[in-house]
Parts: sequence; structure tokens; C-alpha cells
Amino acid sequence: MNALVLGAGTMGNAHSAAYAKMEGVRLCGIVDVNEEKAKQLADRYGTQAFTSYQEAKQQIAAIDVVSVCLPTPLHKEMVMQVAEDKSHIVCEKPLARHLDDAREMIQYCQQQGVRLFVGHVVRFFPEYVQAKQVLDTEKIGQPVIARTTRGGAFPRASNDWYANFIKSGGVILDTVIHDFDFLRWCFGDVERVYAKTSRGRTAGSIEYALITLRFENGVIAHVEGTWAHQTFHTKLEIAGKDGIIQHDSSAVNPVVLEKKAQANEAAGVAVPSSPSKDNPYFLEIEHFIECIKEDKEPIVTAEDAYKAMEIALAALESIETRKPVYLTHSTDLEGVR
Repeated sequence: MNALVLGAGTMGNAHSAAYAKMEGVRLCGIVDVNEEKAKQLADRYGTQAFTSYQEAKQQIAAIDVVSVCLPTPLHKEMVMQVAEDKSHIVCEKPLARHLDDAREMIQYCQQQGVRLFVGHVVRFFPEYVQAKQVLDTEKIGQPVIARTTRGGAFPRASNDWYANFIKSGGVILDTVIHDFDFLRWCFGDVERVYAKTSRGRTAGSIEYALITLRFENGVIAHVEGTWAHQTFHTKLEIAGKDGIIQHDSSAVNPVVLEKKAQANEAAGVAVPSSPSKDNPYFLEIEHFIECIKEDKEPIVTAEDAYKAMEIALAALESIETRKPVYLTHSTDLEGVR
């Protein structure tokens, strides 16, 4: 399969490295409007550099799959172009800046008969996979509450586009959306969203956000996102009636299961994760390629990506209105709950 990568930034590099290493796939080109960046990345992985998608199409006989690793505002235009050309698509998250655009992208890909995959890579990180497996075994009993943290330094990119909230959606849509997707994977659909952010009250690009989610099954999650640190880090806690799962990327043992101690046993059973020989981006893209070849459903679907966007945009709406936003329209909301 011939794979083309649009964008020579951080994510373009991750996708290119995965394709270059993958059996049965040929990285046939890198596209970036910055010719020097495209050439540097293409030279690194032994492929061609192009300054536009149109140029790449003219020079490559067949393109089977295209990775869209461009700024969020460019996702829709490129996804629609690639779908029209009948190539399958791997689009980085968030799928779009607006829900209407995301729905249009999903529907158009379906009409064109091409697969649309979205890069919610957290589902491929071994720590999160292990936490989900422990949760599914019911070792901690019925889950009650969860807490996640995700953050690091403010991301720098071409034309400093992250600094434009209208384009990027800030830390909630660009970064915390990973945790929204993971938590939906664990607990199902969200009923209610309430959020606060420091955006507009702090100097420069620093942003901190806290989002509270109420799931339809009753689980409550507190989700933190920050662009105020220098070192990227993640944390996860899921508390159930019989124990707690903990993950801290800065800890020696990144995933720990603690069960409630019985009268005749000690507490604190640690379950460390095992590092994978392949990085999560490789595992994610390898899975998507396998789904294309075998025509099977992916672990994370375009509809999952849409739902994660829905939560993120509800959080932004809650910040603006200073009120909770309901995502489900039950006939009985039991008061304000």
C-alpha cells in the first residue's frame, strides 16, 4: 500500500516513521508548504518531498492511504479532497473545529466509499490499554469516579496557530479531547458537561482547564488539561467500590491497581505495565492499515472521534455560558442532578 503524509510537523513525523517501518506499506511522499521541512523529513525516511497535495497526486501513480497531519482548520478541506480521490484517510484529532464540519466529513467519506480513521492514539498506549483491561475485569468493582490530567508546555507550530483559539479550540479541544475519548471508551456516553478555564485571565499562552463529566451510567469524571508545564505528563485514576486504578506517567510503575484489603490480607497490589516494542503511533497506524486490508471495524471509529469532539465543544460552551451543558435529552433529568 502506498501512503502519503500531509504535514511535516511533529505528527507528520510520527506517521512517516510508522509507515517507513511498516511491512507491506511504502511511504511514497511527504507534503508540506514549507519545502525545506518536507525535504528534511523525506530525506530522513527515503521518500519524495512535495509542496502540495496536487503535486504529489500528479507524480505518484497510486495513493492508497493519506495521513492528514495538518492544523485543525485545514482538516476538512483536505479530507474532502482525498475522499474525492478515493484514497483512505488517517486524520489527526480533532477531526474538525466544528461539529457540522465533522459530520459532513464522515458522511462524505461514507458516500465516496473510503475509510476515515481518526488519530485518538491514547487507546493504543499500553498504560491506558492495561487500565481499561483491569476495569473490564471488574477487579475494582463498579466504577464510581475518575480523574485524569494531561498537560505540558504550550505547543509551538507553524504560524503559531495554536495561539489562535478560534482555530485550535485551546487545550480542551486540542489536548484534553484524548481523555474524553478514553473515558467514553471506559464508561459510555456523557450526559452532562461543566467546565472552567483560565483562558483570558492569564498572561500569554498559559492555559489550565477543569472539566467535570457526568456519564449516563452515573460515573463522574474530573478532567484536567494544562499548557502551563514544561514537561509533558499524564495521570489517571479510576475508583470503584472495591479498589482504584492509578496511572502516573512520571512514576516508575505507570499503572498500579490497589484493591481494598480484606481482614486477612494486605492492601496495595501493584500491577506495573510492560513497555511495548513499538510506539503507540506505530500500533495505531498499523491497526488502521489492517482494518483497510481486512475490511474490519477499528478500535476507535470516526463516530467515536465525533463524540469526543461533542464533549470538548460542550465544555467550551459551558465555559462561555457558565452553565452545565446536557448532551443527552432524557425526558427525566431528575432535577438538576
